[in-house]
Amino acid sequence: MALSALVKHSADSPNVTHHILAPMSAVGQLSWVHKLIPGIERIAVEYHCGNYVVVRGSSEPFFESMPLYARIGMHLLFYGKEQIKLLGNKHVDELLREESVKQGAIYDDPKSAAAIPHFVQAYSIQIDELLESDITKYRNFNEFFFRKLKPDARPVENASDEKGVCSSADCRLTVYTSVDMAKAFWVKGQNFNIPNLLNISTDSPILKSFKDASLAIFRLAPADYHRFHSPVDCEVGDVENVEGNFYTVNPQAVNEPGFDVLTANTRSILYLKHRPTGQLVAFVAIGALLVGSIQWTGGKQKGTILKRGDELGYFAYGGSTIVVVFPKDVVEFDEDLVSNSQKPIETLVKVGYSIGKVPEKKSGRWFS
Repeated sequence: MALSALVKHSADSPNVTHHILAPMSAVGQLSWVHKLIPGIERIAVEYHCGNYVVVRGSSEPFFESMPLYARIGMHLLFYGKEQIKLLGNKHVDELLREESVKQGAIYDDPKSAAAIPHFVQAYSIQIDELLESDITKYRNFNEFFFRKLKPDARPVENASDEKGVCSSADCRLTVYTSVDMAKAFWVKGQNFNIPNLLNISTDSPILKSFKDASLAIFRLAPADYHRFHSPVDCEVGDVENVEGNFYTVNPQAVNEPGFDVLTANTRSILYLKHRPTGQLVAFVAIGALLVGSIQWTGGKQKGTILKRGDELGYFAYGGSTIVVVFPKDVVEFDEDLVSNSQKPIETLVKVGYSIGKVPEKKSGRWFS
């Protein structure tokens, strides 16, 4: 299998341009190619070579290529009806799990530190914002992958306003006011619903908290800062780990009709008590193809009080996704994010960016 060969090669060569971390060729950025093949990015999207994303505050989308492993994985496993039929096959699912675990072990090995300089150069990582800016001090690639940033690197917008809701990650974001809206524009899995996402029964008392819930979907790419943060002022509640698959969380898989990703993948669910309203918010960290693990840091101790923007945890190697489920009337998303999501297109945001605020309650007010 091509994926197995790429995982093995990542252990043998530190040069990321030659193996699993390799970004797509920059050929699509060359002006003469655009003249020769007008609309090459749209062709690339159709053939699973990348996605369109818009930078927050901009109206012009740009084409974001995906790494080599994702390209091959998408083509061989997630593209078309016949390939989708293979997924769910016990042997294929076990193989994806094995390769994901194997990749995590490779990047925990001290030898993997040799890949860090190549990764920094290939993806133009901003070294000056890292808490440890000397890349030679990271003991392995995974340690660099879930690197920490300086305390002031991701300021929280409108930090003094307790009604604010902020981005939980450096990511590509889509937001929807209901599960039905999310399924209409973005998530095409037949089994995507709140009970399946949260791994609860339809008669669970928790489900009542999320009637008419809103969703924020944060997709992290491999080169992103991979620590995630609280979107609200909260008290840490219970956590549940759900065993599952290791499918890619790339939009072409999430958008594939009849293919369940977000409710099928391994995930960890942390409940946060929203301090301004007293309601539960569900923070769902979802693993993906080649993701080694999900680790809670600030969110591991029940009863901990966190401010918006405080660290909750991190992902080890791989692209990954967070879905935050907000009860009705806890968030009113910013209009530009709603508009982009209904096109549909992802918006590039960073930790601390405003994504919305608590609305005024229709009968009375949450705030005096």
